[in-house]
Amino acid sequence: MLLADTRGGTDRPLIQALAKPASQTHGLYTLKTIPKLDFKAHLNSPYQDLAAHICAALGLGGQILQSALERYNAFNPIAPLRLLKPNLAVLELYHGPTLAFKDMALQPLGAMLGSLAKDNQEKFLILVATSGDTGPATLASLAGLENIKVVCLYPAKGTSLVQALQMQTMDAANLKVYGIEGNFDDAQSALKNLLNDHGFNAQLQEKGFSIGVANSVNFGRVLFQVVYHVWAYLEWVRLKKISYGDLIRVIVPSGNFGNALGAFYAKEMGLPIAKIAIVSNANDVLAEFFNTGVYDISHRVLQKTYAPAMDILKSSNVERLLYALFGNERTKECMQNLDTHKRYMLSPNELATLKEHFEAVSCTDTECLDYIKQVYEDFNHLIDPHTATALKALDALKSPLPSVIVSTAAWAKFPQTTCLALEDKPTKDDQEALEILAKKGITPPSHVKDLLKKIPIHTEVLKVTEIASHIKAWL
Repeated sequence: MLLADTRGGTDRPLIQALAKPASQTHGLYTLKTIPKLDFKAHLNSPYQDLAAHICAALGLGGQILQSALERYNAFNPIAPLRLLKPNLAVLELYHGPTLAFKDMALQPLGAMLGSLAKDNQEKFLILVATSGDTGPATLASLAGLENIKVVCLYPAKGTSLVQALQMQTMDAANLKVYGIEGNFDDAQSALKNLLNDHGFNAQLQEKGFSIGVANSVNFGRVLFQVVYHVWAYLEWVRLKKISYGDLIRVIVPSGNFGNALGAFYAKEMGLPIAKIAIVSNANDVLAEFFNTGVYDISHRVLQKTYAPAMDILKSSNVERLLYALFGNERTKECMQNLDTHKRYMLSPNELATLKEHFEAVSCTDTECLDYIKQVYEDFNHLIDPHTATALKALDALKSPLPSVIVSTAAWAKFPQTTCLALEDKPTKDDQEALEILAKKGITPPSHVKDLLKKIPIHTEVLKVTEIASHIKAWL
């Protein structure tokens, strides 16, 4: 299948776009058409078979895909659905190696990139910018692979300690991690600038490298994120809590919008989703956009919150949504306005179209803590701060429909926030928080405790202007 450029550039075959996702227009590669699929036929399929079916419908298959999907064998379990109430379920996407939903896409995508590099005897430099979860997942997926080097950029003061240590302690020779002065939007902008820097790319080519990305600039990320939304619905049917064809609502804590975009594609492919609820933290640009049709970051300053992976103002994947709903000319116009004026506005008719699929709300830090405590007391179940924000949608966006909350990370990545929510007092570090939680009988996976004892390897913090030269020197 050919992928389209959101800003009207040349189409590109899917497999090529996975390896080389940069677009000459600075747009994103995305689905040119969205196929209709019979998901009911896969009610009894294992997760890997469901993934293979969806990928095949988009033109991706063969041994390279089958080998990539074997990565899911290490998940324990794969995307379980936890019922909290008869009409409320939590889709747990954090049972991979780095305890976050990014593993669901990056484990198979990383395997595919490794196969492409090896089979084609190419060398790839994979860049990734992270707000906390994408970085560890990318590093874990690509560590030690032949012909691949990885550079990870993260905001030096913008992640939890566990997230930072997951990156800083990675010791594979093909990995390099840099903290940057700034926030995630700065890191993401730096990555996109490097992708489109002809001089930087020419110097990489002289060293024999092609440049790629593991951020959701790469459509492979979104592709694998479609699968688990379908899986959640089928799992609910298998549990005999809904019948196939019953409409549900999906609630997604949202930062860069890739997770919610996967739900949108699943809906358009035929999954019975009535609405997708978008939940923001205090950086509520998405909530404002889906409620008003105005995407405006001209007056905003990024706020640090207890849900740091959602501390984002410029959500890249909204561009793919605009393309799907309004086409490439309108998308290009909106993105140019965002680049030039830091805002764009939908027409009333466009906003009405948007609201056919989405609803949105924002959640404060205080509410986030309250929901963590509430779920623990009511269900004896711990959720992380990002998942906690999704509970706001249940209270604010009343709906009789069965709802699936997409749970994006394990609580153990955020011990201090978890402890603050349950004990109502701050702690000096993650270690102290874990000790207090242990007295309540709450213990993290053993590798989290081991992680806190490790000595960081990657400790450099760079200005954005220094990134390119440091990458070239490392190579």
